[in-house]
Amino acid sequence: MKKTINFPDGSKYVGEWKDGKQHGQGTHTWTDGDKYAGEYKDGNLNGQGTFTWASGSKYVGEWKDGKQHGQGTYTYSEGDKYVGEWKDNNKHGQGTFTWTSGEFAGDKYVGEWKDGKRHGQGTYTVTDGTVEKGQWKNNEFVK
Repeated sequence: MKKTINFPDGSKYVGEWKDGKQHGQGTHTWTDGDKYAGEYKDGNLNGQGTFTWASGSKYVGEWKDGKQHGQGTYTYSEGDKYVGEWKDNNKHGQGTFTWTSGEFAGDKYVGEWKDGKRHGQGTYTVTDGTVEKGQWKNNEFVK
């Protein structure tokens, strides 16, 4: 069943509803400007969906139990981008992070991630041509 729900906090949900919960396709818009459009299961973000923050950051990909989990792309408001695997809202598994702003603009890391940090085999390429290839641990290159 499709419904429109206006929550006490001012947020709004338009979409499928089952057993008193968001279930199926729907869009939730919060008063601060955040918005999620995608799949729900038992009231949680589950399946494919897009979350856009009022700040301009955006995640497009898989969700599980309300968390980024599986394959997804996160584009930060300043333009930096991560494309790869996620687990419980953290970069985890294989992924590529490309910096487009700040002191690291143009740098790129391709490799393994664990709990949101570069961890495992990976290659970091700096715009000046420097390449650090090999083992990473907790965001640090292990020589």
